[in-house]
Amino acid sequence: MTQAAPDNWLKSLLPFVVMCIGMFIALLDIQIVASSLQDIGGGLSAAQDEISWVQTAYLIAEIIVIPLSGWLTRVFSTKWLFTFSAAGFTFASVLCGLAWNIESMIIFRALQGLLGASMIPTVFTSSFHYFQGPRRVYSAAVIGTIASVAPTLGPVIGGWITDTLNWHWLFYVNLVPGIAITLLVPFLVDIDKPDFSLLGEADYPGIVLMAVFLGTLEYVLEEGTRWNWFDDSTIRLCACISAVSGLLFIARSLTFSRPVVDLRAFTNRNFAVGCVLSFITGIGIFATIYLTPLFLGYVRGFSAWQTGEAIFSTGVASMLGVPLYIFFARRFDTRWLMMLGLASFGIAMWTYSLVTHDWGGDQFLIPQILRGLPQVFAVAPSVTLGLGSLPPERLKYASGLFNMMRNLGGAVGIAVCGAIVNIRTNFHFLGIASNLTPANGAMTRLVDTLSVHYAASPAAQHAGHVVALKRLWLLAYREASTLAYADAFRAVMIAFLFGTLLVPLMRNVAPSKAPAAPSH
Repeated sequence: MTQAAPDNWLKSLLPFVVMCIGMFIALLDIQIVASSLQDIGGGLSAAQDEISWVQTAYLIAEIIVIPLSGWLTRVFSTKWLFTFSAAGFTFASVLCGLAWNIESMIIFRALQGLLGASMIPTVFTSSFHYFQGPRRVYSAAVIGTIASVAPTLGPVIGGWITDTLNWHWLFYVNLVPGIAITLLVPFLVDIDKPDFSLLGEADYPGIVLMAVFLGTLEYVLEEGTRWNWFDDSTIRLCACISAVSGLLFIARSLTFSRPVVDLRAFTNRNFAVGCVLSFITGIGIFATIYLTPLFLGYVRGFSAWQTGEAIFSTGVASMLGVPLYIFFARRFDTRWLMMLGLASFGIAMWTYSLVTHDWGGDQFLIPQILRGLPQVFAVAPSVTLGLGSLPPERLKYASGLFNMMRNLGGAVGIAVCGAIVNIRTNFHFLGIASNLTPANGAMTRLVDTLSVHYAASPAAQHAGHVVALKRLWLLAYREASTLAYADAFRAVMIAFLFGTLLVPLMRNVAPSKAPAAPSH
């Protein structure tokens, strides 16, 4: 096999690195506001039930555009789609920083997600153009690391920026890298040519159906827990609209000659299993990012920065796992590496489920290393095995589906885990409260001790007794919440055990050989 010349290697590396930076900031912004929502809400005088829309609006817009990225790439070309996406994302980031009320923030966040979404799947397909043969191991490792580390670092970086500067800089930090990417991509990236004739042939009814389906589904998943699911009329309506539009979209895509999303790619077994595994890794990555800060904030009372410090070890462990993956991927079947990664993630979730009310950064350290170190083993092989099994002409369309499945898995994981925490907290609280009766000698002695402690004087014993009972209620609720978080971590563990069993269904994909250098 003729090796590519060093300058050709450099020509492949530079555009890939620039595009990876764009992918990183687009993924980072999903979670960068997670630990700072209270600060943003306070700055914009937003009500409690409005704050979560700062995150929800971004996710809804992003998940609609990601599956369309393959068609958009063919229309505008990879170069100009990525350039427009980076420029639009940067402009929308500045608007978010300048938002004057919660309504404007929600609109600008939706715009940010809408314009920046194409940077994510485009990197996946571009890696197959720039790297062939064994070098795909490196590109898959880099992409897998970014996909798993960027959302993990979001709350950490966001908490530090908010505590050090203010929440406006959560968005202004995108300005310099965004401008740099916008200026560099037109000069560095040259993969394909635009085909504007596709605009006249596009399946616009299919696009509308898909947007309605995914948008309403994301809303149901993001807001369902907060509004007690189908007890809320809006959630019921959106669920019905999502189900109907989803069925119509699938029917349309399978019968229209030029659909914008290639659902027929699911007939490829590797791609179908890869999408399921991408969905499961999305559950794990996003659900644990959601649950851990929530536990540290509500049960431990940690600040945004303390939470960031406590979960930072996950990102460090993930980075350390990259050279290990590259070393083993060049020597072993990537399917077994993927099984190792998924199984290790499942074991990590079991260690998370041993959580007690006094866990902090020290106690989470080992579970987070067990989760972070093999994370690239779970993500990178799905790129190689799932997308690498498709012919080049189907890759662009399929990449959007593949990335959508990870984001959708994240939305489902957060929704299910949020529901588990709510339902199981009530369940455990009732179980604990049923034992807190006068017949419980230990409880009676505790209440008597607390009553004396909180009574300002003998005459105030009744008030002290009331305070003691309130303290007892808080202790019971704290323990019930902790047990509920443990249940949610176990649910994620089950998903990863299921994913581990699916891996043998995939066929190994031999890396394509690098093309020989042209003769002169």
